[in-house]
Amino acid sequence: MPISECCNIGVVCCEANASIPQIAQLMRKHHVGDVVVIRHEGSARIPVGIVTDRDIVIETVAEQIDMDLLTAGDIMSSPLITVHENESFAESLRLMRHHRIRRLPIVDEKGVLYGIVTADDISHLLTLELSMLTTTMTEQPAAERQARR
Repeated sequence: MPISECCNIGVVCCEANASIPQIAQLMRKHHVGDVVVIRHEGSARIPVGIVTDRDIVIETVAEQIDMDLLTAGDIMSSPLITVHENESFAESLRLMRHHRIRRLPIVDEKGVLYGIVTADDISHLLTLELSMLTTTMTEQPAAERQARR
């Protein structure tokens, strides 16, 4: 299965000059823990970094730095690890594990932002898949008994 089939295409984004309070407001408004930092090439959104709620805490709050003094560009994780939209689910997991990241932006063949997949998204998907498998396994004996009557 390509990763594009299970990603979130509603990616919350900002530019590198966005202030930390602006990023925090985006996170709160959209109920997310990350904002992808982009640059524009015409109408295309090219991902260049990512800011997480943890970045804000570690880089500003814990250091007691005035958040108005820093921008997304100052604290974003970069270079950004991305995956192509047609890459497999398994390869995407491998990349996340290898780079020890919980969020993986997805790009098209031109490097334009397509979506994002998070460890939470994957955990939710796998939980649903396992639930369906468990249901099948528990219902199969009853279905077999019914068919053999």
